[in-house]
Amino acid sequence: MKTDVQIAQEAKMQHIGDVASKVGLKLEDLELYGNHKAKIHLDVMDRLEKEEDGKLILVTAINPTAAGEGKTTTNVGLSMALNKIGKRTFTALREPSLGPCFGVKGGAAGGGYSQVVPMDDINLHFTGDIHAVTTANNLLAALIDNHLHQGNPLNIDPKRIVWRRAIDMNDRALRSITVGLGPKGNGVVRQDGFDIAVASEIMAILCLATSMSDLKERLNKMIIGYTYDKKPVTAGELEATGSLALLLKDAIMPNLVQTLENTPALIHGGPFANIAHGCNSVVATKMALKLGDYVVTEAGFGADLGAEKFFNIKCRAASLKPSAVVVVATVRALKNHGGVAKADLGKENMKALADGFENLEKQIENVRKFGVPAVVAINAFPTDTKEELTYVEKRCNELGVDVALSEVWAKGGEGGIALAEKVVELAESGKAEFKVLYDLELSAKEKIEKICKEIYGADGVDFTTKALNDIKKYENDGIGSLPICMAKTQYSLSDNPKLLGRPKGFKITISEVKASAGAGFLVAMTGAIMRMPGLPRVPAATKMDILKSGEIIGLF
Repeated sequence: MKTDVQIAQEAKMQHIGDVASKVGLKLEDLELYGNHKAKIHLDVMDRLEKEEDGKLILVTAINPTAAGEGKTTTNVGLSMALNKIGKRTFTALREPSLGPCFGVKGGAAGGGYSQVVPMDDINLHFTGDIHAVTTANNLLAALIDNHLHQGNPLNIDPKRIVWRRAIDMNDRALRSITVGLGPKGNGVVRQDGFDIAVASEIMAILCLATSMSDLKERLNKMIIGYTYDKKPVTAGELEATGSLALLLKDAIMPNLVQTLENTPALIHGGPFANIAHGCNSVVATKMALKLGDYVVTEAGFGADLGAEKFFNIKCRAASLKPSAVVVVATVRALKNHGGVAKADLGKENMKALADGFENLEKQIENVRKFGVPAVVAINAFPTDTKEELTYVEKRCNELGVDVALSEVWAKGGEGGIALAEKVVELAESGKAEFKVLYDLELSAKEKIEKICKEIYGADGVDFTTKALNDIKKYENDGIGSLPICMAKTQYSLSDNPKLLGRPKGFKITISEVKASAGAGFLVAMTGAIMRMPGLPRVPAATKMDILKSGEIIGLF
């Protein structure tokens, strides 16, 4: 059986100019990165301003498991299938972070015969967007430490600096560091640390900004620390805004690539969904909606994280109105949620399937809370039995939800036509009445409690003293009314990654709340969530290489 990278390397890619021309883009609209990648200039939106928007389709999933769900694979396959049935369609995805690529999770370009290409480029440096975010993040860090060294005219308290450095790699050794050691000329000694670049507020800003001017306004508002008398200090007060925007001048432009079947794909921005808001950029989504009949996008991990943030943060901020949702699941993953070990998932187990189905049931309920109709996509595996598939379909139908078997991994777009037809039926039915879960007038505490109780199914929320003090501070600073971005394990509806299925009788503990004033949300930290992951015992990086011929091996 061919690997994903082997299939991708055999792809018959069209010149990116030809891909662009099929959707009404001109060569002068593009900034070419070779023959198969390009950035699209933002002024295209001026030309398309009066065009009617296409239909926006969100692909989400159950809580992820070691068995794999195939959310991105389904996204890409659905976009190709929609094109096959006559709908001009884009796929709109996030950019993969190098941390997971070289760690354990793998890339984010789909799989099998349902991939975006050039897959190896997309999963490595791509067009340099994440590097630009990293550099901008670290320029701001350097400006902060230089400000302290040069006399600290803003009266910043070194112990209250909240801006951390960033690197796009899993490196646990950098979670907590000390800077300024050595001679006096090396700066002020203080505690610092690194976050992974995709958790940087600058990445969130890049993905939520609607224009260069909006980007600059958001950068200007970023809180970097507090004075000795506890007043917030912003990047704007450090006069950093212009230089940060300069570093992001290319990164803000969406990246155009293609699927294995030459469907146009906009891959732009990459915030994690367990520690950030987990959605691709607003500019890419809005541009695709002007250029296509359908736009298939995704939000990270399960509907309790990615979809909730997609609706409450991204759609709210960008005035987006999704027409339908696809909830992806596999029989294997549902059995895993029902208590079956990974090694035994190939065996039929109806009891485990019934127990694990409760996770899917809850995610369907979660989607419905936002007024958008859903269809369940069962990502097919050879080990699925007829009885298992019939059971899932029957249970979904009892909930009033259609089911489609997705075979896009093995068959490409052809394997997603049944799903595509159901999506079109839903999207064009007029049933979508999108609404957000909470009003911004609620207090931060009330918003957190509403998410935890309604989306996770928690009995209640325990706030630490620090978390309550954080909320009070932000309310006093005038930013307490911002939306909430939950930082929570992706593996469970609870804040305990070991509680699979649909846990009951649990509470969520909020350890602290962080402000992302430029991005426009408050981050509520739960459980043992860290903003800098570590590598596994055997990193994926140890299996990768490039041959003399230039062929890449070991990359999925």
